[in-house]
Amino acid sequence: MSEARGNKTEVATVKHLYRIAFALALITILCSSVEALVSTYFGYEDESLTLFGFGADSLIEVVSGFGIAHMILRIQRHPESKRNDFERTALQITGYAFYVLVIGLVTSSIYNLWTGHKPSTTIAGIVIAVLSMAAMWALIHKKIRVGQQLNSDAILADAECTRVCIYMSLVLLAASGIYEFTKIAFVDSMGSFGLAYFSFKEGQECFAKARSNKLCPCDDNSS
Repeated sequence: MSEARGNKTEVATVKHLYRIAFALALITILCSSVEALVSTYFGYEDESLTLFGFGADSLIEVVSGFGIAHMILRIQRHPESKRNDFERTALQITGYAFYVLVIGLVTSSIYNLWTGHKPSTTIAGIVIAVLSMAAMWALIHKKIRVGQQLNSDAILADAECTRVCIYMSLVLLAASGIYEFTKIAFVDSMGSFGLAYFSFKEGQECFAKARSNKLCPCDDNSS
């Protein structure tokens, strides 16, 4: 009797943890959506390519977030299941979107360097970068904790992927901060090149995952 009660408690705990994991995925989608809207608006208004590119990247992360949310529901229902067509399609769409973003950022950066274009201000970029890092850091911490409790490599891999958002926030913070204090024209373009680099790497990862069941390109296992 006590064993049966213990099993029910364990099942309830696992279900609760998966609900938390799914909620974290939805929060990530919400944060990315708000980040995309605010960043693209101020990036356009302030003529900051780095901030606008950061917002475009956040918009792409929204698509990726839906794939992650779907993955969590899948592994909750079928823990041993492999990546399905919905997730592969989401990864491919995300991958192509990242490559388009790379082309746009590189082309626009070169044009801005050629013309000597300067943002009117990058204060919004500084504020958004700091807030984004704080939010993503909290999400990573929660995802790692839930992933460890569920012993889920997939959720832990998602937490690791979220770290890229912090790296991009650091690029935005550096470019925005340096420009605001120096007003050197090419700083904003250099920040855009930095975002383009991380976007290209993310695009590569998306296609690598779409072609296999690997949780990350560096994973030698096929599951």
